Amino acid sequence: MSKYGDGRSTLIKPSTIRFERLLPGPIERVWEYLTVSEKRATWLAAGEFDLRLGGRIELHFDNEKLCDEKPPKDARGVGKHTHTGRITRLEPPRLLAHTWTWEGGESEVTYELEKRGKDVLLVIHHRLPDDADLKVAVGGGWGAHTAILLDQLEGAKPRGFWSTHARLMKEFAAANA
Repeated sequence: MSKYGDGRSTLIKPSTIRFERLLPGPIERVWEYLTVSEKRATWLAAGEFDLRLGGRIELHFDNEKLCDEKPPKDARGVGKHTHTGRITRLEPPRLLAHTWTWEGGESEVTYELEKRGKDVLLVIHHRLPDDADLKVAVGGGWGAHTAILLDQLEGAKPRGFWSTHARLMKEFAAANA
């Protein structure tokens, strides 16, 4: 087990999730895993980010490529899907925020990085449409995706995305019932 733990998703407003995870640094390396498509594809989604205010972002999800684990039949997020948005805040290498458009509407994600000695605290705020199932999926999703980010940063084989996501969705739903 890593010294970095599981991270934590909490519902801080009716439709805003806050997620925290301590990661191995340095901050510039974690920033690259947020902003460089090839690196972001190893834990979240590929896609170009035009790193300027108002710049277009693309997120090309293919969760099945994140690990060796096969998805269960009832898994959320199976298959390829693309989302777009615009950069709303940019303060390299400390802060990135962008909109995220999908079929349920538009959301906004803010990634904040803070040095903690040799480590980096990643704090994600994700403002979502008011949809209970979506909040549970996203609450578990950030934990599962950043767990694989941690594995990438530690040079470890990525853990099972699907089993981690299912476990964290249950934990998030129970904590926010």
